[in-house]
Parts: sequence; structure tokens; C-alpha cells
Amino acid sequence: MLDPAAVARLTARLSEVDERRAVSHPGERAGRQPVHTCYLSAGQVAADLPARWGAAATDALRRHAATPAALAEVAGLAADLAEPVYERVLAKLAAEPVEDLRVDFEDGYGEPADDTEDADAVAAATVVAGWHRDGTAPAWHGLRVKSFDTPALRDRSIRTLDVFLTTLFDATGNTLPAGFVLTFPKVTAVEQVEVFAELLALLEARHALPAGALRFEIQVETTESIVDSTGRLALPGFIAAGDGRVSGLHFGTYDYTAACGLPISSQHLAHGACDFARHVMQVSAAGTGVWCSDGSTNVLPVGDAEAVRHGWRTHAGLVARSLAHGFYQGWDLHPHQLVTRYAAVFGFYRGGGPTAAARLAAYAGGGAAGSIADEPASARVLAGFLLRALDCGAWDRAELTAATGLSVERLHSLARRPAGQEVGR
Repeated sequence: MLDPAAVARLTARLSEVDERRAVSHPGERAGRQPVHTCYLSAGQVAADLPARWGAAATDALRRHAATPAALAEVAGLAADLAEPVYERVLAKLAAEPVEDLRVDFEDGYGEPADDTEDADAVAAATVVAGWHRDGTAPAWHGLRVKSFDTPALRDRSIRTLDVFLTTLFDATGNTLPAGFVLTFPKVTAVEQVEVFAELLALLEARHALPAGALRFEIQVETTESIVDSTGRLALPGFIAAGDGRVSGLHFGTYDYTAACGLPISSQHLAHGACDFARHVMQVSAAGTGVWCSDGSTNVLPVGDAEAVRHGWRTHAGLVARSLAHGFYQGWDLHPHQLVTRYAAVFGFYRGGGPTAAARLAAYAGGGAAGSIADEPASARVLAGFLLRALDCGAWDRAELTAATGLSVERLHSLARRPAGQEVGR
């Protein structure tokens, strides 16, 4: 037998590794992840925005895909999914049309005069405060500031953030609204992330917020955010530099493909260059509790009937492709895209749900589902899939319990995911 003291001396130095990994890779984050982020120019934000987007999407659905079969055709759904998905899309557009909204002060906004941007920051923050006062805020919301690319942009970015937060906290009594998040674009160096995180610490101190309360997403839209100047993957360093504040990595389709030098005809979400960037995002974020979001398509479902349907087919196909690649969130740029966002998401989970439920039920019972004998890692993914289906409203609790024989609490345990707030009932 090995000498226990000798073995203890060998393994003692691994305790530091264990501690470091526990900090850097805490595992799955609690709660549901939004299925999308909607971006809207700061000058267009209004109190009725979420309801207005839902109404516009519902109107487009009724005009251009008035039946379940018509929606199934543009969204690429199997015939047996058409009716249940159609019903759920209508219900979602009425109850929660926008899950996540980002007030945009960057590319979608431009560089107006300082007094104009100051006024828009005050107005947008006042709207956000009103949403919380009235209980109408999207579950997640916040603002995208300008990048730190140049001194002029940095100064304007910080000023806008300061004006927005000061206005918001004056209205809320220095209370941070639930679901508030910031987006930090066009990052090219780890020092930018460090400075942004330290800036947020200053803002927290000024407004008497708990340390670490202000969190942010990093937009992955530069080549330097994938591979740094030394040839190393950049994103692990970015996440570490955020000092626990980084909540997400969001892909930027068009800035990234342009930075890669792709011709305009190749600048789209399904290009192989985008796949490479997404794979780097996934391996960098895995196990850290940082959520990954895919990018957008600029092919909008607007215009005449055929143009709308073409835009929907394009969007639905890209959403389905993102989901198959393990990206459960993406950008939406127009209210009509809500139709195919939810149709594709619900179709994905309702289409794959029965098989996932059967395999998980067999695993939990100690058996195999037909010829497939799942291992714990597979069971974790299966349970996570079903919880996401519950989170977004594609399935409800009764359906999941009936299909798996397992409680939602048991699903959380199998998924190794802390319990959070689900939409499904």
C-alpha cells in the first residue's frame, strides 16, 4: 500500500487548483436565460415599447401567417407542431413579448451632440424607472454604451452611463432594478474590461449599491476578442478581468465578419468564421456561469407579404441553427422577428422534448431508452434542455412531470443547476 503521508504530500498542491477552479468555474447559473435580446435606439424608447412590439408582431402574424400551417411553413416546423406552437406564440406575444431589451447608445444610435445624448439618457432612464414603478419592465433590460475604442468614445460612453444611472437611481432611491444589465461593445483588450469593471465599482460606491451589483455582457465582435496579440484565446482573460461582473458573451455578426475581411455576401450568421468565434465563446464560458448569446440577422421581415415571409424564413432558420449549436439566446432587431423567434424556440423544445423526456425518465429509473444508455453528462444536458423548455414557456410543469415522472426540483438536481424562476407553470 502507498504511504498515506506521501500521497497527502503529493495531492496537497492540488488544493490551490481546486480553490481556483471553484472561483473561475462555479457551474451553471441559477434562473432562466432569456431567449433573445432586443436592441432599440435610445431615441426611440417609450413607456409602451414592449406592448407595442408585441402588438406589431401579433398583427404581422395574423396578416402574413394567419393559420398554424402558414406559420409552420415560414418557421420550418413539423406539421404536428403547428397548432401547439401557434397557440403558444400568440400567448407569448400577449403576455411577455420582450424578454430582454437593451437601450442602445452605440451603433444603432450614432454620435449626436452631447446635449442630445444627455437628454436621451435622461429620457430612457426615466422610462426604465417607470416600468419598474408600474410593474411592466421586461424581465431583463439595460443599456449598451459606446465602446472604449478611442478617447472621445470612452469619455462619451462614461458620461452616458453616469447620466443614465444617476437619473435611474434618483427615481428608484438608489435601488438597482431586478434584471438590469449593461452591454460593453467592441472590446479589443483586457485592460478595457478591467477599467470598465473598476468604473462600475466607482458608480456602486457613489450610489450606495452593494459591491458587484452592476454586471455586464461583453460583445464579441472584434478579432482581438477571440485571439489576442500574443496568439492566446482572449475571452478567458476578459472574463477574469471582469472580476465576477461578466454575465454574458454576446456575438456581433456584422462587426466580426467585417473585421475578418469577408465580402458583404458572406457577412451572415451561418458563415464558418462565425462558427469559429462561437466555438471559442462556448469553450471560454463553459462552467463559468457566463451565458452566451448568438448575434442577429439584418434580413428583416418587412415590406410586402413575400418580403415578410422571406425575412421570417431566414430568421427562423438561423434561430434553429443557433439552438442546434447550443446558443439559446440571440439578438432581435425588429418586432416582426418576435414571431419567428418564439416559433423556432417553441418548435425546438416541443420537437425534441418527448425524446429528451423518455431518455431522462429511463436514466432516472436506472435503465436505458431503447438502445441508448445515457451517462451522467448526457442526463445533465437532457435535464437542462427540459428546464429551458419550461423557462421559455414551450412546456409547462404538468407536461414535464407527466412525460418524465420527475419533479422540477429533481430536474434541477440532474441538471446540476441551482433552482430559479421559471415561466412554465
